[in-house]
Order: sequence, then C-alpha cells, then structure tokens
Amino acid sequence: MQSNAALEYDYSVAKLFTYTAILFGFLGMLIGTLIAAQLAFPELNYLLGEYGTFSRLRPVHTTVVIYGFTVSGVFATFYYSAQRVLKVSMAESKFIMFIAKLQFWIYLVGALVATISLLLGITQNKEYAQYEWPIDLVIVVIWVLWGIAMFGLIGIRREKALYISMWYFIACFLGVAMLYLFNNMAVPTYFVAGVGSAMHSVSMYAGTNDALVQWWWGHNAVAFVFTVPIVAMIYYFLPKESGQAVYSYKLSLLSFWGLMFVYLWAGSHHLLWSTVPDWMQTMGSVFSVVLILPSWGSAINMLLTMKGEWNQLTENPLIKFMVLASTFYMLSTLEGPIQAVKSVNAIAHFTDWIPGHVHDGVLGWVAFMIMAALFHMAPRMFKREIYSKKLIEAQFWIQTTAVVLYFTSMWIAGITQGMMWRAVDEYGNLMYSFIDTVTVLHPYYAIRALAGVLYVTGFVMFAYNMIKTMTSSRELSEEPQFRSPMA
Repeated sequence: MQSNAALEYDYSVAKLFTYTAILFGFLGMLIGTLIAAQLAFPELNYLLGEYGTFSRLRPVHTTVVIYGFTVSGVFATFYYSAQRVLKVSMAESKFIMFIAKLQFWIYLVGALVATISLLLGITQNKEYAQYEWPIDLVIVVIWVLWGIAMFGLIGIRREKALYISMWYFIACFLGVAMLYLFNNMAVPTYFVAGVGSAMHSVSMYAGTNDALVQWWWGHNAVAFVFTVPIVAMIYYFLPKESGQAVYSYKLSLLSFWGLMFVYLWAGSHHLLWSTVPDWMQTMGSVFSVVLILPSWGSAINMLLTMKGEWNQLTENPLIKFMVLASTFYMLSTLEGPIQAVKSVNAIAHFTDWIPGHVHDGVLGWVAFMIMAALFHMAPRMFKREIYSKKLIEAQFWIQTTAVVLYFTSMWIAGITQGMMWRAVDEYGNLMYSFIDTVTVLHPYYAIRALAGVLYVTGFVMFAYNMIKTMTSSRELSEEPQFRSPMA
C-alpha cells in the first residue's frame, strides 16, 4: 500500500469543476445584474426580444447560480478536500476516476441543454426546480454518479475517522437526492395523454399538497446546496488556511445534527398566510426560530477558530473572505427566522426584503466561501503561487461594498413596500396603488443594479486572478505550507 508521505493526489476532476465554477459564476451573476437593471429600467427588457425579458432570464439566473456556480464549487472542493481528509488519491481507483469524469461531462452538457431549455420557455414553473422531466432524469444520473464516487472514496480511505467536512458533504448528497426526487415527481403529458410537447409534464401533486412538497424542497435547496456543503468547505479551508484547529469538534457535531433535524421542517414558512393548514404554518415558524441555534453554533465555531489569531485578517485576504462569510451566515440565519415570524411575515411577504435576505446569504456567505476555497486550492492544484494578493484585497472590498448596498437597499425597499401595501385611510380604503409603490422604490432598484455591477466587477477580478494563477504565475517547487499558529 502506498504510504501517506508519498501520496500524490489527483486534482484533474477538481480542476474541471473549478473551470465550470468560474464560467457559470460569471454568467449567472452577469444575468442577475441585467435583470436587476431591468427592474430599475424596464426598457432593458427589449434588448434581446422575448429571450431577454425578465421572465425568461430570472429562472436562468437562479438556476445557473445554484446548479452551475454553487454546485460546481461543491464538486470542485469535494474532489479536492475528500482525498486529503480520507488520505487516498483518486488515481488509485480507475473506476472512481472514470465515474467522476463521466459525472463532469454529463454535468457540463446537461447544464448547457438545461439553460437553453429555460431560455426557450420550457419550464415546470417551480422555484429552484424549473427543469422539465427529461432534464430532471439527467440531474439524477449526475447526482448518483457523485454518490458512487463519494462512497467509493470513503470505502478505500486510509483515514479511519471521517472529518466533519465529510459529514456535511454526505448530508448534501443524501438531502438533495431525497428531496429533489420527491418534488419533481411528474407525469409527462405527451406520452400519457398524447397532448402537449414531449418535454411537458404535470406534477403528481395537486393544489396545496403541491405547494407543500415544492417548499419542502425549495427551502431545503437552500439547506442542502447553499448551507450544508458550504459549512463543509469552511470547516476544511479555514483551519487549513489559518493553521488553527477547529475551535470545538463537539460543537461541530452538535450543530450538524441540529441542522439535520430542524432544517428539514422549516419549509412551510414560505406558505404563511396561504391555504396551507394553520398548524403547518405555525410549525414552519417554530422550526425556523429554533434553527437559529444550530446555525449560529456552526458560525460561532468558525469565528472562534480564529481566537487569538485575528491579526491574520490584516495579513491574509482569504481569511478576510472566510471570516466575513461566517459573519454573513450569522446575519442571514438570524434574518430568515425573523421573517418567518407571522407578524413580521405579514409585512415582508412578497416584498423585496425577501430577495435582500437571499442575497446577503448567497453573495456574502456562499460566493465568498467558494471563491476563498478556490483561491486556497489553486496554488496546490496548479503548483503556481497566487498571481496577485493585492487584487484579492481590492476584490474583497469591492464585493463587500456591493453586498452591503444590495441588502440595505432591498431591506428599505421591502419594508417600504410592506407598509405601503397595508396602509389604509380613515375609511379603511387602501392609500396607495401598486404603481405608487413601484415609483417610490425606483431609487432602491437602481442601487441594487449598481451593487450587481460592483459584484460582477469583483468576480471578473477573481476570474482574472485565477486564470493568471493557472497559466502564468510563478511556479512552485513544493506545496505552500500552512501557516503555523506560533508564527
């Protein structure tokens, strides 16, 4: 058996998913900036005919960011970190290597076809689950292949104990597998009744049941794509980058099981003030508030990992990204439960405060952590030093400014909307029309569009830095050493 000291890790699959994370990140954020600008300046809807309208581009934006950028980042960081924490190289198993590369190529082709289908208006109109049934089948194949590769590596590992990051990656795999299958159960209309196109289908659920199953998935897409695997990343990359041990391994396990038991049942808070039974709405609110505990447990554990080493914030821009990501995670996981309280939700529901909440999590937590992880991986995968740390610093401040502008403008816009929609005169008549609210909110929509421009600018800086690191930065004769806590 090959000794650990002589172990050479194979990063070929991690590199492939790194490329797609950069590509899809740029495309998804660029489209997001365009549709933000369309809300502020409606004439931009007509730039590309029907294919460039908000209604066509919005699902493209959400799915490319979720299933393109984020999932590529998850796969890239998994295939990098799993080898290291399991003490096994993918090159040791031709079968696992074949499965992982097959997963990538099916994923790449499937992602392109799926994106085109949304541009053509082929959708089943479910949030975070727009793809029609043939594409859903391809997604299942991709996910099963990842599971085979994951458990294959676990099966041949040299390290007996499973580090906490692997627990979170396994939860990501199992959670998405279960929930995606249940939510996307559909009947293809053409093959059953001979009507519609071959792509068209109808859900196996009806009415309120369909809504409940949809938001069981929809909320847990946030749980098992935007939260669980990103926690896996920070539990690996923050200690590695800082040279600090995780503050409390017991707290990491406690938070893990808390997330698993609580997060699954909070989805009905998306259906407050609807025809869903009142007890289900209350259950969603209660579980959402309880969710603060495991979420903050993870975030506090991450921040306390830097105890006594806060000076690294001034020395290492990647630590800046990771610490601020943890801070945005705390903010977002407090804000969400607040919005799930019925009295608050009565004002927040359907307002711009909701996308404000989503984006302080996605831009500040998810994207910051993925970019920091890829920056950490690059010198070790490509054996070249980071092209420019000054560029990372500039990117950090530009994107941090963008996130703050985004969520503050949307908080103000959302609360303004909610209050104007509820305002009545002395006779009980509504004081404002819908167009009155649109007029008042225009400056905040313009600020959001500006925030998008700034964030995309930062991402272009990230992509440029990564590409220069891969291709023309100074070659390294040995892997960068982790910083010693005593240094």
